[in-house]
Amino acid sequence: MKVVDIDGKRNVITVYAAKGKEDRQLMFPDSLRKLLRTYYIKYRPKIFLFEGPGGEPYSQTSLRKILYRAMKKCGINKNATLHTLRHSFATHLLEDGTDVRIIQKLLDHTSIKTTMIYTHVANTQLVEVKSPMDTFDL
Repeated sequence: MKVVDIDGKRNVITVYAAKGKEDRQLMFPDSLRKLLRTYYIKYRPKIFLFEGPGGEPYSQTSLRKILYRAMKKCGINKNATLHTLRHSFATHLLEDGTDVRIIQKLLDHTSIKTTMIYTHVANTQLVEVKSPMDTFDL
């Protein structure tokens, strides 16, 4: 991701040639704004937000190593890949009540069936659903 891909005024990150070689826009989390600003001031990246040696983007191998190190540091012992982050993003959105059609758009799924795969993972909402019968005074 390039520094210019973050639009702080609109709170949008543009991801170019993402999964499926499609461009898409995602929300820029307010919680990251201060952290990234501090990072930017300290490291002054030129083109890519996170630059490897010589200002080049990190390789897939380097990114995997960074993920594994971060997981180890956090005490996460599960198997995970970079793609797991995409699945986690979708699952958390669903569990937080985001409409599945919005998630479909964010993930750029052509078919809603692909997005519906996440519904079997997110079961926390099921226990919170109130039966229509509970609205009756019986």
